[in-house]
Amino acid sequence: MKLDRRFTPISLLMLSINGMIGSAWLFAPLYAAKIAGSAAIIAWLIGGFATALIALTFAELSVLLPVAGGTAQIPQLSHGTLTSFTLSWVAWLSALTMAPIEVQAVLQYASTYFPTLTYLAEGVPLLTHIGLCWATVLMLSLCIINIASFKGLVRFNFVLFIFKVVVIILTIVMLINVNFHPENFLGLAESTFSSNGWKSILAAVASGGIAFAFTGFKHGVELAGEAKKFAIAIPVAIVGSVLCCMVLYIGLQVAFIGALQPSSIQHGWQHLAFVGDVGPFAGIAAGLGLVWLLKLLYVDAAISPLGAGLIYVTSTARILFAMSQIGYVPEALSRLNKQSFPVWAIMTNFAVGMFLFLPLPGWQAMVSFLVSAMVISYAIGPIALLCLRLQLPNEKRHFRLPFANVLCLLAFYFCNLLSYWTGWQTVYKLAIALGIGFIFFIAAYIRGKLKANALGFKAAGWIIPYLLGLTLISYLGAFGGKNVITFGWDFIVIAIFSLIILYLAVLNRSKNIEKEFVAVLNL
Repeated sequence: MKLDRRFTPISLLMLSINGMIGSAWLFAPLYAAKIAGSAAIIAWLIGGFATALIALTFAELSVLLPVAGGTAQIPQLSHGTLTSFTLSWVAWLSALTMAPIEVQAVLQYASTYFPTLTYLAEGVPLLTHIGLCWATVLMLSLCIINIASFKGLVRFNFVLFIFKVVVIILTIVMLINVNFHPENFLGLAESTFSSNGWKSILAAVASGGIAFAFTGFKHGVELAGEAKKFAIAIPVAIVGSVLCCMVLYIGLQVAFIGALQPSSIQHGWQHLAFVGDVGPFAGIAAGLGLVWLLKLLYVDAAISPLGAGLIYVTSTARILFAMSQIGYVPEALSRLNKQSFPVWAIMTNFAVGMFLFLPLPGWQAMVSFLVSAMVISYAIGPIALLCLRLQLPNEKRHFRLPFANVLCLLAFYFCNLLSYWTGWQTVYKLAIALGIGFIFFIAAYIRGKLKANALGFKAAGWIIPYLLGLTLISYLGAFGGKNVITFGWDFIVIAIFSLIILYLAVLNRSKNIEKEFVAVLNL
């Protein structure tokens, strides 16, 4: 039974934008400013450009292979089962945590009025028993909307999209018009002329919530199998969502920095603090006496994360659906209900996701982990594009990326930089998560669910050196590591590393995949 093609180009674009505008816009301008000061604006430009470049590689791939759960299916074709499992496991694990994080963000904002929802543990707000009960209700509601009705999903998504975008635009306009301090931007030029300034800018991209803010573009990849007019819908959704959101995010960062009282940053941006900064924009609105905007922001503090959480419930289920079809997880998870929705995958994600409400690090630390995991799953984009052009040279491509060799190398380089910038404290945790994933891979192999002749052990010629190399560079690097590879030299080391791994990945691609390509299209 196949998934129906139900999403128009506009609805897929709105789904991607809606998935991108979650808790990031509520928190990232504060965290990015604390790390990079007014130069956070440059960080948004870098993050948006890097993500758009990566997104372009997925645009060609998803038009060529418009199937559900492309994160699992694309590497399965290009390099076989081992590579596919590794990357889809990382993508599923990171995407799985998004809905719980967005729900937790809602409850954290709500705790301003309902303090019984959270308690502080070493300065980090965690959910109480009452908070966990409400988290269960919200998570179940997102699942029910996904399962019950496609029309309900699209209508709910449309309403959320309009509301969230309007609130963001109103926030930008009001803060700039009511209280704007140009002197807050004086350090912008100075930051671009120092190594410490650039180090802060790059750290803000990875750890300040900026790269996290753009992760929603992958919804277009995971939902490609349900897109109408996919040759138009997929590129528009994947690349268009990044560009639209970049404009909104830069506007928010400019408005946030300009609205701050100069006294709040007199001791340095890293000590930025003001009344109500647990909800940055709401705190500023309260300080300016914008009561109507304050109320609107508190409503949006619930709406934006829930809207993003709704879309992540939708797309994360498609990753698990594809992993089930390949054989990594039980076959039951690919079963569809009468409306052609992967209901068992959705409910499994709900059950596993609820465990993530156990005590976790703060929002910023979790974001760093997700970014590091997500960009590793992004790495297959530029790699698979080059491989599939060699593997399927005669297959018609309705969207073709120009200058692919150069742009794919740059996209792969950015993936590795983003992972490195999250820092050693994040990368080593990801390495542990990957180790757990391989236990599931071995279990699937023992159960006989994987074809022995398609395991793709030859792909270990790049995937294992790639993961070990990233871990080693992070350990020796300047972002939380031993600083053996100092700032500046790390760019050169990662560039050489990226070039070698990309060459090995293309060299070790699967051969004679025409039959597998047709089979995947017919799933």
